[in-house]
Amino acid sequence: MRLTFSNYYLFYSMHLPKINIPKKYLKIGAWVLGVFLLLSVVLGSIAYSKREALLKTMMAKAIAKADKDYGLDIKIGESGFSGLSTVHMKNISVVPKDRDTLSTIDDFTVGVKLFPLIFGNVKLSEIILNKGTLNVVFKDSLSNLDFFLKRKKKNTEKKTKSDLADLAHNLLNQVLYKIPDNMEIKNLMLQVNDNDTAKLKFLTTTATINDGDLLSTILVNDNAATWHINGTVKPGKKQLDVMLFADNKKIELPYLENKLKAKFSFDTVRTEMKSADYSGDDFKIKGSWSVKNLLVNHPKIASNDIVVSDAKIEADMLIGPNYVALDSSSTVFLKKAILHPYLKYTLSPNKIYEVKIMAPEQDAQEVLNAFPQGLFESLDGLKVSGKVKYDLNFYLDSAIPDSVRFNSGLTPTNFKILQWGKTNLQKINKDFVYTPYERGKPMRDIMIGPSNPNFTPLSGVSSNFKNAILTSEDPSFFSHKGFVQESIRKSFAVNFKEKKFVRGGSTISMQLVKNVFLSRQKTLARKAEEILIVWLIENNRLISKNRMLEVYFNIIEMGQNIYGIGEATRYYFGKRPSDLNIGEGIFLANIVPRPKIALYKFRGDGGLKDYLYPYFKYIGNIMAKRGLTPSDSSGYGFYNVQLRAGLRQYLLPDSTTVDTTAFDNEDPLPAIETHDESKSLFDRIFGGGSKKDTASRPAVKTDSLQKTKKQLRQERRELRRKEKELEKQLEQSKENP
Repeated sequence: MRLTFSNYYLFYSMHLPKINIPKKYLKIGAWVLGVFLLLSVVLGSIAYSKREALLKTMMAKAIAKADKDYGLDIKIGESGFSGLSTVHMKNISVVPKDRDTLSTIDDFTVGVKLFPLIFGNVKLSEIILNKGTLNVVFKDSLSNLDFFLKRKKKNTEKKTKSDLADLAHNLLNQVLYKIPDNMEIKNLMLQVNDNDTAKLKFLTTTATINDGDLLSTILVNDNAATWHINGTVKPGKKQLDVMLFADNKKIELPYLENKLKAKFSFDTVRTEMKSADYSGDDFKIKGSWSVKNLLVNHPKIASNDIVVSDAKIEADMLIGPNYVALDSSSTVFLKKAILHPYLKYTLSPNKIYEVKIMAPEQDAQEVLNAFPQGLFESLDGLKVSGKVKYDLNFYLDSAIPDSVRFNSGLTPTNFKILQWGKTNLQKINKDFVYTPYERGKPMRDIMIGPSNPNFTPLSGVSSNFKNAILTSEDPSFFSHKGFVQESIRKSFAVNFKEKKFVRGGSTISMQLVKNVFLSRQKTLARKAEEILIVWLIENNRLISKNRMLEVYFNIIEMGQNIYGIGEATRYYFGKRPSDLNIGEGIFLANIVPRPKIALYKFRGDGGLKDYLYPYFKYIGNIMAKRGLTPSDSSGYGFYNVQLRAGLRQYLLPDSTTVDTTAFDNEDPLPAIETHDESKSLFDRIFGGGSKKDTASRPAVKTDSLQKTKKQLRQERRELRRKEKELEKQLEQSKENP
């Protein structure tokens, strides 16, 4: 039998119990409903009839508040309702006090949704704008945006700490609520005038939102380019997917080039927000960001264009009560290579910085291909096989910086080099020509090989110099693989506490690679290339440790246009490198960080100045405890160091005060440099001294000043304290080679 509505009704009427409602209750309910509807109609009619007056009152209050809180003079020529919940305004101007006009709008219509308004949420349903200007002006240290910083503080109640998750949730909602369901903008001009040196113009000829579809056309700098921001926006679902691109050319930002001397361009940038909601106590935003053919050029990053052809990040961002984090579930795609980053910044009670990077095992050639074009110039064309994986772990609590954690490791599996790129990393296994540079200019060509009479094989170098320089520069050279993580870890702690760069973590391997294989330009790209080349050499045993040390001894700068131990020993002492005594060995190790001031360390009679005595005791004691030299209570050869007579005529009188910083032969490293590869171990551990490749240049005048006995005693006590710390570091380097 076919079931119909009548069959259902008959069935339920026969089986369901009947509910009898007294008629008086039905009448009462009908009266209440009727009265409610009547009141609604009456109140609605009154509100509708008075809405123009209410609008003027609300606008007057808003204008007064803007003037009181921000110093803004807002004027509206005409205003009124053009629909049930739509307001139409004409001739609007916004002028900050004592500043240039910020904005003018000829015709503006805005509509709000009524239902959210009942609950206090202002959600826009419609925006129509016809001809407007937003004018941003910077003059010296002032701008017409300063009013953002001038809002008067309210002291009516004590402020409490905000929950970052709630703050992010509310802020995002406020932004999304202001995206209308329908939008039509015509001829909106944004102008940026920065001290009359950099000007930008963006004319939005059209921008529309129709049923979530966003389309726009933006003319840049008087038709120099045409940009588009297109995509979909669904603010109610907290979703958006928009792309920025230009017609038939790249997106370029000449403003950055004018202001920061930086080139920046790309084909397309795409931003997607997939969801945004609470996950426990955290507010989680899930989305992605991608770019095509990103080009960056800045003298502190690289000397040439760096091009990222295809990059994307699938990001899960977490905002907790007191932290912001990029979750480890996020993935970065660089061509076919992938990695998982974890970044966390905790604001309270202490600032804590956490960075973790995990790149799973993947094809080594794909990883090499993923590096941005132009980043590693000397490795262009390099072919490899096998697989690699990478892990980084960094943790710094600002309250206890000495406990900083740092671990970094690139692990190979069946890794082999099949073909050299632009540079053969094994070239120094044979005789080669080395060209030192000063201030970007080549000094002279030096043959590193027996045909050069000043070349000294490792067997011809006195153990006194060899042990002194290894002790001061890189005590674990023969056991590490290019890097000493404990030294790098401590450099993070020291630099953080000093709030400036005072200590690096470079090894002899890194110094050698920097001088032999790389350009003299001090950029982040060169530092990254240096690290990768060191890893390739050390992990693939391309060059033996003995050969690396031999080459290092023969190219190291040791005075004004003095390179290599052979030239240095003949220049200062008229000796062969094999004949150096312990004092001469320690002295030559001492001048490596700042070789051009070597002669200022001598008195007029050819002896060393007294302030160097504690250094000799310090290094000598460490060497003695490691069994590298006999114990000596008289300064480890300090009094035996005598400058050859032929050079003494060039020494200044002992009483002369010299600013030795004037003899640094290189410009300072950029502030964003992360390592100081040229300091001695003594300087790197304790933050003292400076060299031509340093990021920090304190004024040093002590080289030519005579110190009092009290000062010398204080220095000796300080050196003994530091000696114990160094011994501890040396033991740790042995345990963790």
